[in-house]
Amino acid sequence: MIYTALTNMAMKLAYDAHQGQVDAAGMPYIFHPCSLAEQMDNERRTCIALLHDVVEDTDITIGQLKQEFLPEIADAVAVLTHDRSEDYFTYVKGIFGNPDAMLVKFADLLHNRNEDRLIGAPDVSLSARAANRSKYGRALEMLDDAMRCWADDWKYESEWKLRKKLLERMGDSIVRMV
Repeated sequence: MIYTALTNMAMKLAYDAHQGQVDAAGMPYIFHPCSLAEQMDNERRTCIALLHDVVEDTDITIGQLKQEFLPEIADAVAVLTHDRSEDYFTYVKGIFGNPDAMLVKFADLLHNRNEDRLIGAPDVSLSARAANRSKYGRALEMLDDAMRCWADDWKYESEWKLRKKLLERMGDSIVRMV
């Protein structure tokens, strides 16, 4: 993880905001954003990864984030916040205009789709797992297709490298899930 005053502030806020929350396997929820943050390659994306679910899943607002963080961090978190009344795949398409949000969401989907995280979670049915594989798989394909324009554009060299690193890191898990 990249440690700076800003990432430490984001980590503290995320930790406090997600206090008491657990994932489907009963693990403390904060492990999820921390896992994503560990994979990021700069301070801004590390903060976005740590904060990516705080508005969607807690009482924290975008306004509060805008007061405490750089606009590009708050704006990316806003883009990553899914309004449940919006179709999920329309929401995913809305992320396409923000490269930082796209990379954090890509890591998020890879992590969410990794069923190894559900070891010891008998309450998650096989049909729910299959539905998540399908949903997250389609969203990953959408994001990956949108990111392919970065391959030949030097302006997005660091983004393309991070995308490749995320895929390499999760490669074994992805193969098991197909």
